[in-house]
Amino acid sequence: MSKEREVSNKLRIYHRYLGFFLTGIMAVYAISGIVLIFRKTDFLKIETVNEKQLEANLSAEELGKLIKIKGLNFTATDGAVAKFEQGFYNTQTGEVNYSTKKLPLVLDKMTHMHKATSKDPLFFLNIFFGLALLFFVVSAFWMFLPGSTIFKKGLYFVAGGVVLTLIMLLV
Repeated sequence: MSKEREVSNKLRIYHRYLGFFLTGIMAVYAISGIVLIFRKTDFLKIETVNEKQLEANLSAEELGKLIKIKGLNFTATDGAVAKFEQGFYNTQTGEVNYSTKKLPLVLDKMTHMHKATSKDPLFFLNIFFGLALLFFVVSAFWMFLPGSTIFKKGLYFVAGGVVLTLIMLLV
């Protein structure tokens, strides 16, 4: 067997078994990627009503930090009651009533993993997965012999995919 054929066979084997190994994580990234497209909407989100007793006379910024709502602003006040988009806060008693919308637990965990940053322990998984995907891109060219009809037709699909990607990036 020629050296070129040996390398091709090895890469095909690695491609195959890495693909089988990553099936679960690929499904997670595919599903969470689709869900993240709708992150600025209420699609699939469940509303929860929250009631808490906090300190009185908090500013909008302080209240936002305590109840974990970014950019909280009071939209109106009616006596001691300060209203904001998600609910209201009684400035005299400290009672706050607000609603939050969140994805179901499993989808929330999946999207969290998809968006992991370097501050999150999951970022190592994201790096590994990204490198594995790059390996799939490169090893795909060793699936078929360079002179074969399938390989030549495959190059047309590669060209089409590259053109489509460039169009999507530039639009």
